[in-house]
Amino acid sequence: AADRVPSQRGAAAPPRRPADGGATLRMLQHVEMTLTAEIGRTRMPVRQVLELVPGTVLELDREAGAPADVMVNGRLVARGEVVVVDEHYGIRITEIVSSEPGA
Repeated sequence: AADRVPSQRGAAAPPRRPADGGATLRMLQHVEMTLTAEIGRTRMPVRQVLELVPGTVLELDREAGAPADVMVNGRLVARGEVVVVDEHYGIRITEIVSSEPGA
């Protein structure tokens, strides 16, 4: 089935589909969500933000080459490596993050 999500390492069982044959899931397939890729974060006082100028380098909390986080509506769902596709940045997914506690 082309619409199945790849299985995750350590996952106990695939998610259950509704008894109605997945009609509920199909109905949600076209709902748009905000997806963001985060390569790192930093904290700074407002004074420093106001002093930013072109050419300023911000040091992030990750090492160069570390995986980027892929977030859907602010929730971590995957990690991946930054790639360039036709002069645009992209993310190659390398890990799907389990949403189950302890997994």
